Amino acid sequence: MAASTPDQPSRADGAEESFPADLGGRQTEPIDVGNRRTEPIDVGTRRTERIDVGNRPTEPIDVGNRPTVRLPTQRSGGVRRGGRAPIVVAAAVATLWAALVSYFPVAVVMGLAQLAEDAATWTGAARVGLAAWLLGHGVPLETGAGSLGLAPMALAALAAWRVSRAGVHVSRAIGARNHGSPRQALTVAVVIGCAYGLIGALAALAVTTDSLDVSPLRAAANLAVFGALAALVGALRTTGALRVVARRLPAPLRHGIRTGVVAALLLLGAGAGAAGLAVATGGGDASSMIQAYRAGVAGQAGITLVSVAYAPNVAVWASAYLLGPGFAVGADTVVRTTEVTVGALPAIPLIAGLPHGPVGGFGAALLTVPVFAGMAAGWLLARRRLRSAARDRTPLSWKGLLGAAAIGGPVAGLVLGAAATVSGGPVGGGRLVEVGPVGWQVAVVATVVVAVGTVVGAAATRVFTGN
Repeated sequence: MAASTPDQPSRADGAEESFPADLGGRQTEPIDVGNRRTEPIDVGTRRTERIDVGNRPTEPIDVGNRPTVRLPTQRSGGVRRGGRAPIVVAAAVATLWAALVSYFPVAVVMGLAQLAEDAATWTGAARVGLAAWLLGHGVPLETGAGSLGLAPMALAALAAWRVSRAGVHVSRAIGARNHGSPRQALTVAVVIGCAYGLIGALAALAVTTDSLDVSPLRAAANLAVFGALAALVGALRTTGALRVVARRLPAPLRHGIRTGVVAALLLLGAGAGAAGLAVATGGGDASSMIQAYRAGVAGQAGITLVSVAYAPNVAVWASAYLLGPGFAVGADTVVRTTEVTVGALPAIPLIAGLPHGPVGGFGAALLTVPVFAGMAAGWLLARRRLRSAARDRTPLSWKGLLGAAAIGGPVAGLVLGAAATVSGGPVGGGRLVEVGPVGWQVAVVATVVVAVGTVVGAAATRVFTGN
């Protein structure tokens, strides 16, 4: 029998003896690994594991005392199983909050105006504010002086923004964020629209008095459609369905829609600038009209804020004026670049900037503004398409470019025609039953003018860039 050495102790059966693992003073047991020699693993007070990969050298993995996190079980679509809120409950809470947030500033403005004249109590001021809130959604108010249907578009924009955020919150609550489908987004929009319509019907019942009549059915219908459309915008963006729908559209149609919307926004911006310049020029008359009300500081502030609420309406009217069809400020009246026919008008600060006659001289340059707006949209389209073609290293076809530019005209016409339609309405009885532009006239002219401008702008950009 060979003598054992200190480096390699032997056993009676000839097998090599295993060494116990040193675990820092804790009781250990020898690890039997057959005929291979083991090394002690010193981990102090932390636990480590050794990964055996055959004959390759290994390093211990230190996991220390770090806590582990249990991941939630997910479905194949990436939506969490738990934590979902019922869509009806989520829609009711989010829609009610959206309605309150958009109603509160209106109630404050109308309350200041009412209390300044000591004409009503807080309850009456709240009821007047609720009526104005309904008017902002296009619900006509029947008064003793006639029908009031001229909706303040600034209030409508505030309400649309808040309902759109309700669509975002409900989509997140039901777990459809970034993993939803167009059907889910449509479901969210329909449920919010129903809830918003119910709120409108209750508000109409609350404001109806002997001197003010509001149809609950009309209020429910208006607010249901308004709420569904606004919520659909937020739901489509939150669920990611907007990208899905956009990818399914043909490229010329997708770029044409974008170009038309850009052209419409440019025209509305030009109209807002022209209206602001006109009101600033007649600022003295506007100030005199406000002071003529003798309603005190709070009342004058309320009148100013009401004028600001109608500022988007005036911007749309100015865009119609630049396009050519113009607008009316009463029955048998017309305000356009080639003709101005108006009669006696009420002392409203917003009408202080009305033109006194047809444009002439340098004023004729205003007629070119819509064409330049279309050319700017066409230039942006061509630049975007050229960058995309250079990135993909593919040639840009003339057919696709000019097709998208031509589609921009009808899209801009639809947007501007719809804006012109909702910007007008009756202001009581008498001569002011017709106020604002005619929607279909604005749509037709905008389609032709913008289409010509976008095609010229896109083609010129393609030619002068040498691509």
